[in-house]
Amino acid sequence: MARELGDDSWLSRQLDGAPADLAARTRMFAAGVSDPAPDAIAAAGLRALEAAIRQAKQRGAALDLLAADALVTLALAAQAEHDPDQLEAFARALRLEDAGQGAAGAEP
Repeated sequence: MARELGDDSWLSRQLDGAPADLAARTRMFAAGVSDPAPDAIAAAGLRALEAAIRQAKQRGAALDLLAADALVTLALAAQAEHDPDQLEAFARALRLEDAGQGAAGAEP
């Protein structure tokens, strides 16, 4: 059964207990994601990171950075649910993408 990332059933469970401001900012970046695939969630995390970098000297950058961290964590959680056997490869690919050396979901 497909889940919407913005759907409270999955995302709210993942954000349960998070500070309200962080949960709201994470939802803001995830709002454009209609497919809860790990790659799509990681892409939302990258958008949050890019926003944090753009406003690095502003106070709001810290919340965007925390949202980026939350979204990467959610991407890893989604991968673990979707295909746990590929979790390590997915995590390595995220690291390579961050370093500009690969794409999310690609084999290391």
